[in-house]
Amino acid sequence: MTPNPNDDALDREIDAALQDVDLQGMTAHAEEETRTAGGDRLYDGVIEGINGDDVIVDLGPRMQGVVSLREFDEPPEVGSKHKFTLRGREDDLWLLSMRDALAIAQWEELTVDSLVRARVSGQNQGGLELKIGKHDAFMPASQVSLSREDDISSYIGQTLTCQVLEIDRNRKRVVLSRRRILERERMEALSDSAGRLHPGVQLTGKVTRIESFGAFVDVGGGLEGLVHVSNISRKRVDDPNDVLTKGQEVQVQVLEIKEGGKRIGLGMKQLEPDPWDSINERLSVDRQITGSVTRLADFGAFVEVEPGLEGLLHVSQLGRERVRRASDVLKVGEEVTVRIQAIDESARRISLSRLDPRGALLGSDEAVESDVIDEVLDRSRDQAALGTNLGSLFKKALDDKKQ
Repeated sequence: MTPNPNDDALDREIDAALQDVDLQGMTAHAEEETRTAGGDRLYDGVIEGINGDDVIVDLGPRMQGVVSLREFDEPPEVGSKHKFTLRGREDDLWLLSMRDALAIAQWEELTVDSLVRARVSGQNQGGLELKIGKHDAFMPASQVSLSREDDISSYIGQTLTCQVLEIDRNRKRVVLSRRRILERERMEALSDSAGRLHPGVQLTGKVTRIESFGAFVDVGGGLEGLVHVSNISRKRVDDPNDVLTKGQEVQVQVLEIKEGGKRIGLGMKQLEPDPWDSINERLSVDRQITGSVTRLADFGAFVEVEPGLEGLLHVSQLGRERVRRASDVLKVGEEVTVRIQAIDESARRISLSRLDPRGALLGSDEAVESDVIDEVLDRSRDQAALGTNLGSLFKKALDDKKQ
């Protein structure tokens, strides 16, 4: 036996399928026929002539045979050599078969992984019974097609192209697989389809399956790609089920193709406007803005200041008093007013604070007074030439704020 060294699971599967199959019984009748007609021995013969449907063959000294002309694809040339088997004797001539000889030669040339044409002759509990010429073979039910079929009787009578999985000539055992052929054809088709794709191509697909890490999308041509959860939307997505449904039609962009199309990375957020484009035209340092807390960490909180645009509110910027953990003062989903401390466009980072430039908590009385001081200082510069008293300006500004 020459086993397939790369598939222990398949070996176990074949053993289980063959458990109740009597391959010796399958071949008993054929073996009896060959014993009565000279066995499986091949004889070299030379064509001496053709007489009607009979082809006369010289098998050696004082030994002649006859074979039907119908066993040849075209009339053989006189003097040409062929191999034959003995099927019996009639008068002084041996009855020969060239087709049986070809079948025996095919059997002797069989190797693991070679391709053969086999006719399905029957079905048993474990799978299909087949014939390679006059030799019996077996195909486990799991090797008939790409997916498990409940009823494989429809294959009886069909001739299938198969791959040899195992050979045991002593036991007359041949195990075949049609699934290996179909898998190879499918991979070739997938590779051909994948060859027409490249990163950047935009496609319309349909969601086939949703997992916690992303969604699988059928993009046609037998190809399926994965949209990782981080590539579903510019907005943060924790659970793909929150934004996608099975069967939904989506627009995707090819991000990467690996292993000849076995792994295709897709993205949806890449087709959305990038919130970092022209960010400095919309946001500026020291601007106050209201956002929603999206994530909490010991070192701070992430706040969405625009759809798909998050900034970090560091734990040191949560208040005037020391805060150990962001979760001590904030919760996910909470609306919070923050001040933009810095915008690093190249690193795509926004630093936020709940404190004003003087360290007062935004919205507190101290922060209001800071606003008043800023306003007074601005007005004092304009009125300095008039000699206006600064204290009076502060008092008037505070009175105006209270009103």
